[in-house]
Amino acid sequence: MSVTIALAGNPNSGKTTLFNSLTGLNQFVGNWPGVTVEKKEGALKDNKDVIVMDLPGIYSLSPYSLEEVVARNYLLDERPDAILNIVDGTNIERNLYLTTQLLELGIPVVVAVNMIDLVDKKGDVLDVEKLSRRLGCDVVRISALKGTGVREAAEKALEATRRTAAPSPAFAFSNTTERTLSSVAGLMKPKPGQEIPKGQKRFFAVKLFEGDEKIVERVVVSDAAALAAVREKAEREFDDDAESIITNERYTCIAAIVEECFRKKSASRVSASDKIDRVITNKWLAFPLFALVMFLVYYVSVTTVGAWSTDWANDGLFGGGWRLFGIGTADYEAAVEAFDPTSGAAEPDSAGFGLWIPGIPSLADNGLQWAGVSGWLRSLIVDGIVGGLGAVLGFVPQMFVLFIFLAILEDCGYMARIAFIMDRIFRKFGLSGKSFIPILIGTGCGVPGLMASRAIENDRDRKMTLITTTFIPCGAKLPVIALISGAIFGGEWWVAPSAYFAGIAAIISSGVLLKKTWLFSGESAPFVMELPAYHLPAATGVLRSAVQRSWAFVKKAGTIILLSVVAVWFLSSFGFEDGKLVQVEDLGDGILAHVGRSVAWVFAPLGFEDWKAAVATITGLVAKENVVGTFGILYGFAEVAEDGAEIWGSLAASFTPIAAYSLLIFNLLCAPCFAAIGAIRREMNNWKWTLFAVSYQTFFAYFAALCVYQYGMLLTTGIFSEGTAATLALTVVFLFLLFRPRKDAFRSVKTKLEAV
Repeated sequence: MSVTIALAGNPNSGKTTLFNSLTGLNQFVGNWPGVTVEKKEGALKDNKDVIVMDLPGIYSLSPYSLEEVVARNYLLDERPDAILNIVDGTNIERNLYLTTQLLELGIPVVVAVNMIDLVDKKGDVLDVEKLSRRLGCDVVRISALKGTGVREAAEKALEATRRTAAPSPAFAFSNTTERTLSSVAGLMKPKPGQEIPKGQKRFFAVKLFEGDEKIVERVVVSDAAALAAVREKAEREFDDDAESIITNERYTCIAAIVEECFRKKSASRVSASDKIDRVITNKWLAFPLFALVMFLVYYVSVTTVGAWSTDWANDGLFGGGWRLFGIGTADYEAAVEAFDPTSGAAEPDSAGFGLWIPGIPSLADNGLQWAGVSGWLRSLIVDGIVGGLGAVLGFVPQMFVLFIFLAILEDCGYMARIAFIMDRIFRKFGLSGKSFIPILIGTGCGVPGLMASRAIENDRDRKMTLITTTFIPCGAKLPVIALISGAIFGGEWWVAPSAYFAGIAAIISSGVLLKKTWLFSGESAPFVMELPAYHLPAATGVLRSAVQRSWAFVKKAGTIILLSVVAVWFLSSFGFEDGKLVQVEDLGDGILAHVGRSVAWVFAPLGFEDWKAAVATITGLVAKENVVGTFGILYGFAEVAEDGAEIWGSLAASFTPIAAYSLLIFNLLCAPCFAAIGAIRREMNNWKWTLFAVSYQTFFAYFAALCVYQYGMLLTTGIFSEGTAATLALTVVFLFLLFRPRKDAFRSVKTKLEAV
């Protein structure tokens, strides 16, 4: 029979790290029934009969947020066999506030004091035996990051599930408050057909005294007037409201417990994290340092280490192959061309030019020819699947490098600082710092980034975040960035970082513009976030995160992108002749070419009117990686690689640098992939809002790409065309909407209300 252990703790307490350590790859992610809050559960690595439920990160069991409601309802209704409460040892006093509430639920609790390595490093001392006695539950020391004490915590939680008696907290409030709670408990009883579980009577009494509406719905009060009188009497005695009375009582108990069980080496000692934050979060240095960090991340990922690894994959695995020694086929062919028969020198001999291991395209083509496979099937496999998927998978090494950097930034605590830094900037432009959390998550994948917007309570801010989150380059857009950077710009250092900051600029300008409309006007939601202590990230955690993200990309390539490239190959390789479907020799005669030409005029003002670019942009709506995969098929990368020519050479010949950068900007900012559009639909829960979001993203991307191309051509050629004039007019309108006073938005609201 399976047992369930619920993980509960504050945000940034290390709960997710512990969950990953306990469950490994045995995880399942979905949504809680009826609400859009992520649900994570998994089987214990050493015991598949033990289910670990990762509850949303919460600060209390009061119903202030959807996450707190979800966590509390699960604990009250589902009653897991035990609760493993993760407490941040570097901020133990605030974290124990939730612990005191969990201990009132009548469910066995084990407290895991996390980040104990940082506590020891600072010279602080925690007496876990005393803490265990004062709380009335088992307490263990752990470091989820380093794996210290994790097994012991799991074993203690398993032991707790076998206890039959309902536990009760060892701490107590003041005598006056305890008498008040006893009076409240005497006035309540369960609703007909229900019962208050053993051990939860105190929790219900506390919440009923506080006036918790959700708890009031669960019980029957025998004398409402008597309950009101008890509450009024307590509020007069304490000169405070009922909820604040309980809050103060909890912190009084916690202060006494911490004073007895926890000793700091020096109360006045400034921590290393605080010293670092004096620089990292400095008013003037914060943003330049953030810009420098992200520049280095994208520079290394796309231009240096990532580029070297991707070149190795593209030129070797999905190209002509690897040279083991000597010189290669390309060198031999060059020697043949340069050979002069009249010189008296010996004719070049291919046998003396080294040994090569052929790449996948050559192996596939030669193997299929040897097997006598028909031409159309060989074309499907070599030109379609190998050419399309190979063009995409060749960028996995770059993505892996990027994901390693992002995991390091997340793990060490810097990502939380970025949100804090960006709150200062975002708030000036009408967005909340909370909006930057989904954006940060979106650097890996837009879908979880969009889901993270659920934490934003303000509906207007949440909708605006959903509209702007996918402007940030996600992992799927990295191959597009690398393609343009490598093929057109020769790996110039500025291309990849500029793509990231173009996304940031789009988010900020959209926040300003949208906030000044009646749809989104109003004050932004307040932003409160705990800054965890800096620590060195664990190599295993970083690698696990990078591998999981990269593997998700590969799986996507094996499903959605595979189907897409097969469809692109078929539509480009077949056309109609005399009313019959036939395979064409020239891709320009295929079905896809005719479709592309019919829509290419839309992109002509952006500089890429070629039908291949139009088709690649459209297929990118299915998955952004398809942009690269489609180019791989339409430009015949598999065949080019066989000839030993530069893989991206044919693409570079089709675009000017300005047109290529315009293509990049449009594909980065336009409507996201179908999966992300579906996520926007789920989070918006309204097709009209979804259509508005997708339309806004597409029009904004078109305008941005238009400015890049038209102004770029004006600066490089000096020609002022009709397109330049139209772009200038649109720019004036955009700047007016961007810089007009915000009072115009409120006036619009007032006018609409008066009209109603």
